[in-house]
Amino acid sequence: MRTKFNPKAGPDGGDGGRGAHIILRGNKNLWTLLHLRYHKNILAENGESGSGNNSTGRSGKDIYIDVPLGTIVFDEESGEKEAEVLEDGQEVIFMRGGRGGLGNARFATPTNQAPEHAQPGEPGVEGYKILELKVLADVGLVGFPNAGKSTLLSVITAAKPKIADYAFTTLSPQLGMVEYRDGKSFCIADLPGIIEGAAEGRGLGHRFLRHIERNSALLFLIPADSKDHRKEFEILLNELEEYNPELLEKDIVIAISKCDMLDEELKAAISKELPAEYPHLFISSVTQQGLKELKDQLWQILNRPVD
Repeated sequence: MRTKFNPKAGPDGGDGGRGAHIILRGNKNLWTLLHLRYHKNILAENGESGSGNNSTGRSGKDIYIDVPLGTIVFDEESGEKEAEVLEDGQEVIFMRGGRGGLGNARFATPTNQAPEHAQPGEPGVEGYKILELKVLADVGLVGFPNAGKSTLLSVITAAKPKIADYAFTTLSPQLGMVEYRDGKSFCIADLPGIIEGAAEGRGLGHRFLRHIERNSALLFLIPADSKDHRKEFEILLNELEEYNPELLEKDIVIAISKCDMLDEELKAAISKELPAEYPHLFISSVTQQGLKELKDQLWQILNRPVD
């Protein structure tokens, strides 16, 4: 620093500002990552250089990326899981900006009162990341294609999933809010239909199974016109176990759909087929038979006191 009356007033170089961070922020109003599809390259700005009179440079303006709850971050090269966004407003530093450099004033010593060197800033981080969304729902609908999951979702929630009489109508998770009593509600997800070998990636494979990990309870939907109700349930259970044995620790409810085509005798016969350790109900999305009892059962499970 040089002034009119003190031409050798000492070093006055300020520190540089840090580079901008790229930050993920949880947003409960988002349900997909679709808004990021056309923003794959994101460049954060540099921090400003320090200036005279010990003025510190401005840090780069952080970039915030809003993502739905349930978003997981993986490093593309290592495949390592780096972060998980589960709460509204939660912030995770996605890519960290480089630290700002130090001005020459930092290096003044009693023996070197006018240092002519400074420390340059550090470069920022560069890399490729993968964002994956696992659906956050209270209840996951599990069943073979055409089990009636989408129809049930459309009846007990305000969701409007695509419904047709062929396999794999649902190609991505559909979420809906089930209105219970006294303004209470819970979230239910219609997941793509499972087939034998899904744990090995057949059909929609892992694209379907990974979403089940986030559900508190699982509702197995088996149509009344199935040739073997118990076998169909066991196939579904086995696929989940092969993918992740911990999934079987969740609460499981069995619902026999399309029961409007059954009489009491057939219902009794089907009840004997099913494993006694899991509760089961008979429902019909068309006549709305058993839907009130189904909501009651699921609500009790979701709000059971924790030991």
